[in-house]
Amino acid sequence: MSSISRLICCTAAIALLSCTTARAQERLTFLQPVQTQMAPPDVSPASSPGLRSAPDDENENPQLPARLQRQIVKFPTHEAPGTVIIDTANTFLYYILGSGKAIRYGIGVGREGFTWSGVKSVARKAEWPDWYPPTQMIVRQPYLPRMVAGGPGNPLGARAIYIGGTEYRIHGTNDPTTIGKRASSGCIRLVNDDVMHLYDQVPVGTTVIVQHR
Repeated sequence: MSSISRLICCTAAIALLSCTTARAQERLTFLQPVQTQMAPPDVSPASSPGLRSAPDDENENPQLPARLQRQIVKFPTHEAPGTVIIDTANTFLYYILGSGKAIRYGIGVGREGFTWSGVKSVARKAEWPDWYPPTQMIVRQPYLPRMVAGGPGNPLGARAIYIGGTEYRIHGTNDPTTIGKRASSGCIRLVNDDVMHLYDQVPVGTTVIVQHR
């Protein structure tokens, strides 16, 4: 074979090889899966309930409905900070903070015929107080014990704040279901966590305003 013939054969072989390689690359490209850009998963609180931020429940009491939970509220008043205002009609007690705000507590109040109103002051305070039913209560309910020692089973609960000039107290309770209701003989009830919180705010001599309307 002449040199020219060999050159022509080599050139044809190279061209054929190049064509074959290009077609193979095309086939490989065709067989490769198409890569689709995926949107990141939605992990917003709305789409994932388990990721929702927890409410500020530091003071939340699971035994009480929302309206009776201890909370800071707007409460315009001319009364001095530190005053206690008891709204028996709506079963709320307010501890005045000033600047138009107050701490509001859900309370239980006196049943029909045992409501009262007036301006008094805190005469004394006691932790886990003993309970001595008043004489008038014993007359109405002679089966009552004459004394119940302080403790978890005591009707006065964890704390008692005695209102001067009366037989009434602001006190805790071992029955949270009575909060928001009219069930007492004139005393004001709070759940134990709330009465302990209030107890730490009010010194002896604090003004207590009881409203009934």
